[in-house]
Amino acid sequence: MNIMDFNVKKLAADAGTFLSRAVQFTEEKLGQAEKTELDAHLENLLSKAECTKLWTEKIMKQTEVLLQPNPNARIEEFVYEKLDRKAPSRMNNPELLGQYMIDAGNEFGPGTAYGNALIKCGETQKRIGAADRELIQTSAINFLTPLRNFIEGDYKTITKERKLLQNKRLDLDAAKTRLKKAKVAEARAASEQEVRITQSEFDRQAEITRLLLEGISSTHAHHLRCLNDFVEAQMTYYAQCYQYMLDLQKQLGSFPSTFLSNNNQSSTTPVQSVSSPSVLASASASLPSVSNSMVTSGLSELKSSSGSRKARVLYDYDAANSSELSLLADEVITVYSIPGMDSDWLMGERGNQKGKVPITYLELLN
Repeated sequence: MNIMDFNVKKLAADAGTFLSRAVQFTEEKLGQAEKTELDAHLENLLSKAECTKLWTEKIMKQTEVLLQPNPNARIEEFVYEKLDRKAPSRMNNPELLGQYMIDAGNEFGPGTAYGNALIKCGETQKRIGAADRELIQTSAINFLTPLRNFIEGDYKTITKERKLLQNKRLDLDAAKTRLKKAKVAEARAASEQEVRITQSEFDRQAEITRLLLEGISSTHAHHLRCLNDFVEAQMTYYAQCYQYMLDLQKQLGSFPSTFLSNNNQSSTTPVQSVSSPSVLASASASLPSVSNSMVTSGLSELKSSSGSRKARVLYDYDAANSSELSLLADEVITVYSIPGMDSDWLMGERGNQKGKVPITYLELLN
């Protein structure tokens, strides 16, 4: 037998097998043929695998959206990944905002209140951008990659073996059907032999599929470890961002009381913020000079005396440590000075609580 004859016979056999499976499948759908059911344990394993695949895909895709909200950027990264090339490095949104703030601050003048505040905010935004990059990189390696490997690796293998199991099951049921239709003893003997062979092949494939499916429990355990890594990466990121913003808030809240004004003329009157520690300090320049003088005079008098005054809190303040007092906007507290205290701080009391409070957060009451 030459190679061509062998190939022709193989193609004919494959075509016959395909036709037999198609006929069996069609008759099952029409209720004209019996179907061998899988055992309950195998069915449960198959259901668990499908459920795992479905939710793994959803979690993976939504995590990608969370880490990179820009769909065009995600598509670009996907294309570069498929081409096995590194995507060009670009500023992310916090870094871009930070650079704009720094450039604007330098343009307005680092010696002005607004310019100085913009530069400090810009530097903080760039640090947040760097932390964001680290979160994306860590999450991609420790969380997204294992999930993607399951979808593109393990589950594809499961799907392949499950399809083989389906074909073996169709072969078995088609053989059973032919056995039922066999009338001649010789035909029945051949059909019985075929049923024994197809049953053996089906049982062997069912066992292979079962072993693969039982590995889903190990997959869940692995993904749990990956989830812990993802949560830890997020925790680190948010802790960094909180610390950066806390440091920035302190810097803005403790600006020197005298700034070069935006027209580069020296101001001898301390600037009292009306909305935030210093980001909006330039806005206070538009307030009546009498009001500013009264506030400044009241603070100076309080700092030099041993008495106390009532003060209204302008906006919320979270204490950085146990020596400070947290504040709520619009509450009224008692404030006083103690010898040697920093000029930008007063002691505040609320009931039996007390601690340092920043002057820029207060409005003295008569």
